[in-house]
Amino acid sequence: MSQPDPSTVRIDGPWVHRDIHANGIRFHIVEGTRSDAEASRNSSDVPLVLLLHGFADFWWSWRHQLTGLTDAGFRAVAVDLRGYGDSDKPPRGYDGWTLAGDIAGLIRALGHTDAMIVGHADGGLVCWATAVLHPRLVRSIALVSSPHPIALKRGVLRDKPQRSAWLPSFLHHQIPRWPERRLTRDGGFEVERLLRLRAGPAFARTTEFTAAAQRMRSAIRIAGVAHSALEYQRWSFRSQWRPDGRRFMAIMNRPIQVPVLQIHGDLDPYILVGTLGRCRQWAPHRELLTVPSAGHFAHQERPDVVTAELVRFAEVPAGRPTG
Repeated sequence: MSQPDPSTVRIDGPWVHRDIHANGIRFHIVEGTRSDAEASRNSSDVPLVLLLHGFADFWWSWRHQLTGLTDAGFRAVAVDLRGYGDSDKPPRGYDGWTLAGDIAGLIRALGHTDAMIVGHADGGLVCWATAVLHPRLVRSIALVSSPHPIALKRGVLRDKPQRSAWLPSFLHHQIPRWPERRLTRDGGFEVERLLRLRAGPAFARTTEFTAAAQRMRSAIRIAGVAHSALEYQRWSFRSQWRPDGRRFMAIMNRPIQVPVLQIHGDLDPYILVGTLGRCRQWAPHRELLTVPSAGHFAHQERPDVVTAELVRFAEVPAGRPTG
C-alpha cells in the first residue's frame, strides 16, 4: 500500500491552511475563518488559542473546537505538531525543551504576545512544558486527558491501575523499528484499535468515529510520521537517565501561576482520575472538569460540551485564577 502524500491532511472546511516557520522548521497550521466584519480586525488583536493534538493524531482532532472557538470570537489555530501531518519531520527535536520552543515560536510568528494553549495527551504535555519554560507567552492552558508529567510519572510508579493502563504500550514503543511497522501495517489499523480501546463505547459506534479513524489511519502512514510520533515517547523514557531529562524534570517541578483547565472523560481507561488529582501541586489554580459518557478523546466524543467549556475558560481575563 502506497504512503499518503502529506497534502492529504489539508482537508477542506470553514478554515484556511497555512505554512508558518518557527523554531527553525515549517509548521502546517489550520486557522478558523471569521465573518467579513470580524475579518476586518487585525488578527493579532484577537485572542489566540492554539490547539495541539495527541499521539498518532493530527490537527483534525480539533475540527469541532476550531470552528466553535472561531465563532465565539477567538483566533483559533490547530497545529500539526513537529513530525506530524504536513509539518516538517526533522530527525531530532522531540524533547521537551524543543517542543516548548516550537509553541513559543509559533505564538510569536503568528504576531501575538501570548496565547491560550490547549492540548490533548502528548499535546497537553507540550502545554505544560511551554507554560513552565515560556511563561510570559502563555495566558492559560487547557488539557484533555493530559496530567502534569511529574504527576503522570508518580501515578505510574505508585498506582497499580494507572501503571497497568499506561505502562505496557509506553514500553512497547521503546523498541526500535517494530512499533513503526505496527502503527503503519494493515492500512494503519493499530491507530484505529487504540482509538477504539481508549474511547467511550458510545462514540465507538458512531459514524463520526469511523470517519475520524479513517483520517487518523491515513495520516499515520505519511512518510516519517510514525517514527516522529514515537520519538516523543522515546525521549520521555530515555531522558530519565540522562542529564538533560533530569534537568527538564527538575525545572518542571515548580507550580505555574496561570489558570489551568483539566478536562477528563469519566470513562477514560488510559489516564485515570487519581493521576489528575495529583496535578494540584503544580497547578494551584487548576480547575478539573469531568465530561460524562466520554473516554480518552472527550474533545471528539462530546465536542459540544468541551467546546463550550473552552470558550468559557478562554474568556477568563489573563492572570485571573479560575479556582
